[in-house]
Amino acid sequence: MNEYRAVGDEDHLHDECGEVGITGIPDAAEAVYLALYALQHRGQESAGIVATAGDGFRQHKGMGVVADVFTPEALDRLKGSLAIGHNRYSTTGDSSVRNIQPLRVNYHGGELALAHNGQLVDAVSTRRAMERRGSIFQTSSDSEVLVHLIATSRGESTEARLLDALGRVHGAFSIVVMAGETLYAARDSHGFRPLVLGRRGSGWVVVSETYALDIVEAEFVREIEPGEVIAITPDGVTTVGRLPRTELHRCVFELIYFSRPDSCVFGESVDRVRRRLGRRLAEEHPVKADCVISVPDSSNSAALGFAEASQLPFELGLIRNHYIGRTFIRPGQLSREAGVRVKYNLVRTVLEGKSIVVVDDSIVRGTTSRKLVQLLRRGGVRKIHFRVASPPVIGPCYYGIDTPSRSELIAAANPQERIRDYLGVDTLGYLSKEGLRTCVESPSDYCYSCFTGHYPLVPDRELRAGKQDLDRPSAAGPSPAPVSGAGGTKGESTP
Repeated sequence: MNEYRAVGDEDHLHDECGEVGITGIPDAAEAVYLALYALQHRGQESAGIVATAGDGFRQHKGMGVVADVFTPEALDRLKGSLAIGHNRYSTTGDSSVRNIQPLRVNYHGGELALAHNGQLVDAVSTRRAMERRGSIFQTSSDSEVLVHLIATSRGESTEARLLDALGRVHGAFSIVVMAGETLYAARDSHGFRPLVLGRRGSGWVVVSETYALDIVEAEFVREIEPGEVIAITPDGVTTVGRLPRTELHRCVFELIYFSRPDSCVFGESVDRVRRRLGRRLAEEHPVKADCVISVPDSSNSAALGFAEASQLPFELGLIRNHYIGRTFIRPGQLSREAGVRVKYNLVRTVLEGKSIVVVDDSIVRGTTSRKLVQLLRRGGVRKIHFRVASPPVIGPCYYGIDTPSRSELIAAANPQERIRDYLGVDTLGYLSKEGLRTCVESPSDYCYSCFTGHYPLVPDRELRAGKQDLDRPSAAGPSPAPVSGAGGTKGESTP
């Protein structure tokens, strides 16, 4: 079922998914399109929308980014005041048309469409049990397990079937579901992934991040609570059930990297949290330098915090090219080496001859960071002090983030001194785990598994095998090898 794939030569964890549900707004699909556009940073592989005007579901989906998938003609075919949408970056299942969400089915209870952000840790075993009982799966996505559980539930209503299905799985899920003319939304009891509720006039909006509310001119109402299942009809919003309460494990990487700085996630301003990360980083790893620069764009706020705390000027030393996409092809050695040069350009008048602090939000493999350092050296930078606004990533994620296997995580087997030499920087400093905890409210409510190797939910053996983490599911697995060396297409519509 799970087909883990190489995600390229990048030093950031890959975004999960973005999801939207809108009801009670004319031409809801157009509003969903705008919200998906705002959530593009959460998934760039594929996008899809399902809509209804009360006369059956219509859908459009395709590989690529939102602007490429949805033409005006495609949106014109998605009439109705109820629609859901999804941006995908795969964490389980391959990247292909068959796995594009929302997933849409017809079953004995009627038409149903589902969009899911997260990852089910028991999807493999649950799927195999269902296949032995005769279920036929059409995708390799763990999200389809939820669809089958809803369809096979003996509950007498959609609400009962949905609650039954969600109570039979474990893992991370924030979902939006269309069934008939009702919009449902739910989060797992751990609260791994964000999901918020907004209102526009008499209509309602459910999105992954608050920024997406702004683009559709909706007002933030509240978070969907962990474990809560809501139904939205023309009569309003109703909590139709709650999953058993458990400890919260909200993903701290939502605040470090994934979410936009102009969003509020888990009740906190992302920008303010990142500035606190930068200030704490400056306290833990002070340095004398001429200026501070960020690795744009996700590190901008942390770099500003570092500059404020250290009383060093913040400079725009790197400019990011936003238009290369994830499909940039590097067929030859020269092109492969040009990858960082295509993504970033130096402002030489700012950097030449200077001693600089480079602030990044995280280091995963170290390969791109190393090439970036080499680019800075060639640009005449005299000294490079690399600062990371999170602790070392030593374990993969099983809760909705596409992380490399442990063998690819540079900090899983290498001391900081060896990583410093591999990157080719003069000094290297990571934010401590204790420092990270001081930068968020209610620190005990967050998941830090990728920094500790300890997991609140034990994943299937097959899922751990994909991350080379079979031996100890509650701790980091076998040590990877140490580092060596020094210093989209148009979419398709269906009625």
